[in-house]
Amino acid sequence: MAESAVSLVIDKLAPLLAQGVQLLKGLYNEVADIKDDLEAIRAFLKDANSKAEREGVSESVKLWVNQAREVAYQIEDVIDEYNMLHVAQHRDRRVFAGFLTKVSSLVRKLPLRHKIASEIHDVRKTLHRIKDRSEGFRFASSEQGGSSNIVLHDPQSGSLFIEDSELVGIESTKDELISLLVSGECRRTVISVVGMGGVGKTTLAKKVYDSYVVKQHFQCHAWITVSQSYDRVELLRSTLKKLYEAKKEPFPEAFVTMDALSLIDELRKYLQQERYLVVFDDVWEIRFWGDVEHALVDNNKGSKILATTRNEDVANFCRRSSLVHVYQMKSLPQREAWELFCKKAFKFDFEGNCPKDLEELSQDIVRRCGGLPLAIVAVGGLLATKERVVPEWQKLVNSLDSTMASDPHVENVTKILSLSFHDLPYDLKACFLYFGMLPEDFSIKRTRIIRLWVAQGFVQEKRGLTLEEAAEECLNGLIRRSLVQVDEASMKGIPTTCRVHDLVRDVILSRSEELSFGHVSWNSSALEGIARHMSISKGGSDHPKGSTRSQTRSVMVFCGAKLQKQIIDAIFEKCMLLTTLDFEKCPIDEIPKELGNLLHLKYLSLRDTLVSNLPKSIGKLQNLEFLDLSDSLVERLPVEVNRFPKLRYLLGDPKRGCGFVVRGSLGQLELLQTLYVINAGYHHERELLNEIGMLKRLRKLGIMNLKTEYGRDLCVALENMPHLRSLWVASQGSGVAILDLQAMSSAPLYLQSLILWGKLERLPEWISRLHNLAKLRLTFTMLMDAACMGLFDVLLLNAIELASAAAVDALISFSIDEYLLAVTHHISAL
Repeated sequence: MAESAVSLVIDKLAPLLAQGVQLLKGLYNEVADIKDDLEAIRAFLKDANSKAEREGVSESVKLWVNQAREVAYQIEDVIDEYNMLHVAQHRDRRVFAGFLTKVSSLVRKLPLRHKIASEIHDVRKTLHRIKDRSEGFRFASSEQGGSSNIVLHDPQSGSLFIEDSELVGIESTKDELISLLVSGECRRTVISVVGMGGVGKTTLAKKVYDSYVVKQHFQCHAWITVSQSYDRVELLRSTLKKLYEAKKEPFPEAFVTMDALSLIDELRKYLQQERYLVVFDDVWEIRFWGDVEHALVDNNKGSKILATTRNEDVANFCRRSSLVHVYQMKSLPQREAWELFCKKAFKFDFEGNCPKDLEELSQDIVRRCGGLPLAIVAVGGLLATKERVVPEWQKLVNSLDSTMASDPHVENVTKILSLSFHDLPYDLKACFLYFGMLPEDFSIKRTRIIRLWVAQGFVQEKRGLTLEEAAEECLNGLIRRSLVQVDEASMKGIPTTCRVHDLVRDVILSRSEELSFGHVSWNSSALEGIARHMSISKGGSDHPKGSTRSQTRSVMVFCGAKLQKQIIDAIFEKCMLLTTLDFEKCPIDEIPKELGNLLHLKYLSLRDTLVSNLPKSIGKLQNLEFLDLSDSLVERLPVEVNRFPKLRYLLGDPKRGCGFVVRGSLGQLELLQTLYVINAGYHHERELLNEIGMLKRLRKLGIMNLKTEYGRDLCVALENMPHLRSLWVASQGSGVAILDLQAMSSAPLYLQSLILWGKLERLPEWISRLHNLAKLRLTFTMLMDAACMGLFDVLLLNAIELASAAAVDALISFSIDEYLLAVTHHISAL
């Protein structure tokens, strides 16, 4: 982890030095020396970290690594304070016209400038001492602190789910559980899968839940992750919401504020006439059954409840009011453990078989895993990245020392996961540790975690890739190593949501505390320490005291209850160096004007909050790159938003589904890649579309309430967007008006997703030239049979979603008979 901290600081120093002597005001040479020393230290950190991980190694090595990390943090703090001062001075020069006012502003900042200069002197001396001490340890040098074994553009990276061919030892159990679910008593029945962490309970339950036989048998179903610290009301509401989602029904807003008794009543009414299946994954406490049993009505229709738990008492407690079947999951026997290991370690070579020269070492590794699938897939995923040579594998066997044999279970897994963490390239280590900031059993969207990583600077630019694409490679690397699990994936196998196993999270939290990387509870010591990342849950029962400025760089808030005002104030008043602030789904309704103090802020998410207005001080956030206002109450953006020179993502589809209104000139946002969803009905449309046409880097665009007469202007704007990947257009009046999109002569060639919402007199002929199109959705188009035939010139189409009754039958039969395309169709809003 010291490698990550040092590398991040080197990356920050480079542009600072590039600005020249004048900017650094006499400190240029010292800052250049600091950068040189850091690069020298980074060259030794790979070997130093390796030695520090070994048991029995002198504490002095560990101390040296810790000191290298801490001085990197100190340098980062000084750099960010200097940058903040520079931004403030630059703003003063623009704002203040009077000479005396300028002088007064500069004089006030002189003590801070002196403090920063003094800190740079002190840091340089400390760094020299650390560098000199490294010579006594005789560390091996490397050009890069990270491993070179990570594979970019892996051709198999799309297949990140656990395929049936990879499952070992659970096929008969899966069939047995399916049989229990679809047959047997008409009374409500509870089936409990019991076993220790990492034995494969969730994997088994998910395969059973997703099976075609089960989905066809039950009229409604829901998958709920419970976790160790659940809230009863949120559990009931989540269950009800999942049932609605499974049937693609809108979730009533009234349910959001209901208490437990009201939610139980609604669940009983919803399930009364249904044969239902509800899966509760990762149940810890006996009280759980008392919290849900009255909501899950026994309707004599053969309804089933499937629960996974480590605690057999949970399973037995259900017997008081339901039929119960308990299935005990055991560790894998040696033969099946070996089979699973080979499928992970040699998935893409040797036809899934272990080479003879590695067999003895591999058998030893499998034996040390104690038959635990989580440990086996973790170590198998690690070895899949290694060269197939004996010395490389012998190193791993040496790391798995004899202490593992003393406990074949949790300690065993922890040791293996720690080894997997140590083996990660330095850029992946920070990405991996960031999962620890998420609540237990939290499933996060791929797009969200990728943007957070980018905002934090965890991801380095790679030739030919955007930062987001490089971050996606990092996520795939963690998934391939079995450190991150895919929760949901698209039809093409691309992960859409992911999480970490709770045992993996335990390792992450332990490392995070040890490395001062992050804290997951809110208290004064956490805020005023040197931890870089903060996660707040349950509204925060404590709040920080004192006036010390926090060194925290990111704050994520996860709470269903209202956040205490003292904590909100502390975030904006103390965390001046924040780069990331994520309030997604937090029930806050106001952002204070002190938002403008966060001059380093790159990422701000108010998604799914109750915030309706943004303070004008947001205009001070000149480093902002990501602004997510989706599902909030913000409908009109302040004109200041148009002045963000670095803004790349602007997301804002309000809860009312009306798109957001932008005032002023959008064309200044030259780096904008995502603009979604903008309401064209409240603008001078032609002027707005001209401005949008200036955004030549756009990759995703959503625009609604488009009048028919301005369709041609939109076509002209789209012709200027060569990088566009996703387009969503809705005509005026929620799709009632005609969409006139015929005038495009050269459509964006890389368009992958196209959603048109409104009447089409005929299908735009340019659609047939979109050879990269993977998703097409037509809603309220009212096209007739003959007009649809042009669709099938798009030979690479993977999925067609139709929401118009007209011509559906002809379209589906034509696609199957003529092109044998895999077509999915969702008929809605008929």
